Amino acid sequence: MKTIAVLLTCHNRKTFTLNCLDALYKCQLPDNIAIQVFLVDDGCTDGTSEAVHEAYEKVNVIQGTGSLYWNRGMHLAWATARVAHDFDYYLWLNDDTLLSNEGIIELLSVESYANEAVLVCGAVNSSKTGEFTYGGRSLSDAEVVPNGQLQYCAKINGNVVLVSKQISNAIGLLDPIFPHAIGDYDYGLRAMTYGYKIITTRKYIGVCERNCSLPKWCYSKIPFIKRVKALYSPLGNSHPKYFFIFENRHYGLSIALKHFLSIHLRVLFPWLWKF
Repeated sequence: MKTIAVLLTCHNRKTFTLNCLDALYKCQLPDNIAIQVFLVDDGCTDGTSEAVHEAYEKVNVIQGTGSLYWNRGMHLAWATARVAHDFDYYLWLNDDTLLSNEGIIELLSVESYANEAVLVCGAVNSSKTGEFTYGGRSLSDAEVVPNGQLQYCAKINGNVVLVSKQISNAIGLLDPIFPHAIGDYDYGLRAMTYGYKIITTRKYIGVCERNCSLPKWCYSKIPFIKRVKALYSPLGNSHPKYFFIFENRHYGLSIALKHFLSIHLRVLFPWLWKF
């Protein structure tokens, strides 16, 4: 019997979290596969933990500090799972993502067809338009849209990602230096530096709506002080400190410095950029 630790983190999205778990537990599984869920409740005040305990008593709920955000919450879930059991796979899952019935089977099939240890990135689309929302991307950040074939990627969105024990042991976990964003991109690029390939699923394996709005610090209508606070918030997506660490690690000092300056320039003069 092979085992999968499903990793989630949540903060005050009770309905999303319950719907995500409902879809997960409806997934078809091969006879030799069992799943165990590790969910970080990062300071929820909306009764998420209680609702999860009532509906899914087998879920391992881990209490966070309330300031972990996505990446550090996922790191805690992963670290807890590794201590609990020697799992064969670790599955990242966003709580706003609804897996299809065959989602896990497709992830495992892609990993098996690759005939080597690979990172498998699940492609998801919009339930409203059917268009690609999250999944694998090229080095230029272009979307790698499922076409029925195995396709290689260079970057990953962390909505649905299957990591084998071999890769987890070799690379480690998501880097907790990043609070919220960037950690998923960082992990995919780290995997490639270790010689592992990233493959996307051959079809969409779930639905997740795209967050279309840019961070507040990009908009001239937002007052300057609020733009600065938004930029340096963990939810700002390009927090200068962490984005610099990420780019310096993967693209070099000159690129990191260039974007460190351009990010602050955009905060000062957001009207110079076209959306």
